[in-house]
Amino acid sequence: MQTRILLLTLTLILGINMKATGEPLHAQCKVIWLFGIPCQDVYVSLVNQIKAWRGMSGCITVGQRCLYELVSATPVNIVAKHTSRQWTSKEDLNFHLVATEESVCRVMGFSISKAWAKLEDNGITYCTLYNLIEGSGLVDAAGYKQYTNEWICLDYSTANCTIY
Repeated sequence: MQTRILLLTLTLILGINMKATGEPLHAQCKVIWLFGIPCQDVYVSLVNQIKAWRGMSGCITVGQRCLYELVSATPVNIVAKHTSRQWTSKEDLNFHLVATEESVCRVMGFSISKAWAKLEDNGITYCTLYNLIEGSGLVDAAGYKQYTNEWICLDYSTANCTIY
């Protein structure tokens, strides 16, 4: 009888704890970028960069600038996947592009780790997004701005994108 009560109590505590936190069980990151160039230019740059980093050549020695896979692409939405070079982590990526003014493009990037219950990722979910923005040269585009924080992008403030 005591074992049943103990099991019931533990089940309730765990259930309440998981329900109360409301936290996702996967590491994830959301970033908003603004570019002072047309969304079509941003779209082409991102799609070309994903295709360029399809194989292993971008990460022979260090870094994760490789093993990207383009899943689908329309002028307003790009879906991709990334696998780490050690094959230990995988992320689903999504870029949503919206023309907010005549020549301003707002891009919402979202990355989510496929690893179950992995809530610390050393900024990998951020870096898989940012590396594409940097690699495509969009960080040098007119009007470039980036908005994110620790609340919406896990380990953003400590991310080292030269190794991830």
